[in-house]
Amino acid sequence: MEQAVERVRALPPDMQDELARVLLHLADEQEPMPLTAGERAVIAESKTSAARGEFASDEAVRAVWACYGL
Repeated sequence: MEQAVERVRALPPDMQDELARVLLHLADEQEPMPLTAGERAVIAESKTSAARGEFASDEAVRAVWACYGL
């Protein structure tokens, strides 16, 4: 747990907040976590892009992973 907390503290504040929200939800409930309006909008756009056959390239995915040290 301590290792995970250390890694999360190294992330940008907005990512820390999101991970904290998920962790608190998991600790309190077993029901699916409700999505925010913004999250629903992102998912809808993602589904639309996938339906058009638009996917991130391997290079783009690696670039995002590299931003987070993955």
